[in-house]
Amino acid sequence: MLRKGMKISVVVIASVMLSLGLGIGALAARPFEGITIRAAMIGGGNYEKLYEEFIPKWEEETGGKVIIVAKMSHFELDKKYKLDFAAGAIDYDIMTNHTSFAAAYNKFGVLLDLAPYYTPEELVDFPSGILDMCRIGGRLVQMPRHIDISNIYYRADLFNDPENKSAFKAKYGYELRPPDTWDEVYDMAEFLNNPPGVYGTQYTGKEEAFSGRFYEMLLSNGGALFDPAWKPAFNSPIGVKTLNYFKKLYQNGLVPPGVVNYVWDDVAKNFATGKIAFHLDWGGWYPWYRDPKASKVAEVFDYAPMPKGDSGIRVHWSGCHSFSVVDTSKNKEAAVSLVKYLSSKETGIYEAELGFGAVRTSVWDYSIKSTTEPRKRHFYEVYKYCLAKNRVVTPPLIPEWPAFSNILFPELQAAVLEEKPVKKALDDAARKTEEMMRKAGYYR
Repeated sequence: MLRKGMKISVVVIASVMLSLGLGIGALAARPFEGITIRAAMIGGGNYEKLYEEFIPKWEEETGGKVIIVAKMSHFELDKKYKLDFAAGAIDYDIMTNHTSFAAAYNKFGVLLDLAPYYTPEELVDFPSGILDMCRIGGRLVQMPRHIDISNIYYRADLFNDPENKSAFKAKYGYELRPPDTWDEVYDMAEFLNNPPGVYGTQYTGKEEAFSGRFYEMLLSNGGALFDPAWKPAFNSPIGVKTLNYFKKLYQNGLVPPGVVNYVWDDVAKNFATGKIAFHLDWGGWYPWYRDPKASKVAEVFDYAPMPKGDSGIRVHWSGCHSFSVVDTSKNKEAAVSLVKYLSSKETGIYEAELGFGAVRTSVWDYSIKSTTEPRKRHFYEVYKYCLAKNRVVTPPLIPEWPAFSNILFPELQAAVLEEKPVKKALDDAARKTEEMMRKAGYYR
């Protein structure tokens, strides 16, 4: 009888500990006692709160220790990773990854296939489309942390101002509200433009950030980067029209003059200071924008879906921030344990509360049901709309995407700055792209 009672007690204790989030590992000797996991992580904004809140919990539960050897923007990490991989100088076990970059890293053969470490039950909470983003060549080389989706942030104080609304309707013949089409984007940027205090809009005009902005508008206008045979298709009439749009915004002074040097942090800082009426940006900036210590627009901004292009659809450039384990890790089980912990339902709810886009169905359900703040609920609903409408796209999941972007964006810049005619800039990019793709073996 005593032995039977002891079994019941263990079950009860286990249930209580699990309900407190302590985990099974706390019932036994801590499984990774004495093991140190080194991590290269994205830094800045609210990205680091996850590490501060949950890494100490994982350390306490498992006995392992985590040293973060790098905290950088992903553009900085990208440069570091490529140098490390090429030189065989990887000194970390896990790394921040991203669906836009993973294919380029995978070609070095350094990313561990995580599928054998997960049961079907552990994966069922992730929508299949999100897991598909995380696979390269059928291998699950990364686990999603949160998804970023491109949409509109706008200053509601400007859009809802009665005088602005009346003047706008008198001039343009329709209501001032979040733009529904790219034509409306231009009208509203023109109307709200009052530099240097406030610019109508802005865009990221440098590096992969510009390539992606061009890509999503190109698709929404009915164009394509490549044809089915991987020949460049972006120098089409639709491509010319799309690039002319960015050029017109710049040449007519509806964006700050520095846009050709802007990447993500730059446009975010501009919007947070109140200098931009509205712009496109990632959902991941939402928590930073609503922090009154960081943002002058914390109380007055709002969120809306991407505009429609000529094809009548909204195309939301998207990608998952993720975690990968490197194949050179000597502590793969511990590294995978940490990845599971940092991409769990519990951490998903924590980051969703901050405003990041959830990657688990259970987190979406919880967040929409439990959120009492109307603006935050609206943010979640816009995200859910984007996923449900299936207009969430990634760049081509090929290793050549970063190299292609490095061909494309300087030509886009040259056209915007009127250093080249728009068609010539796109033709030059197409010629260089075709040479690269031929060398990479895409054509037979």
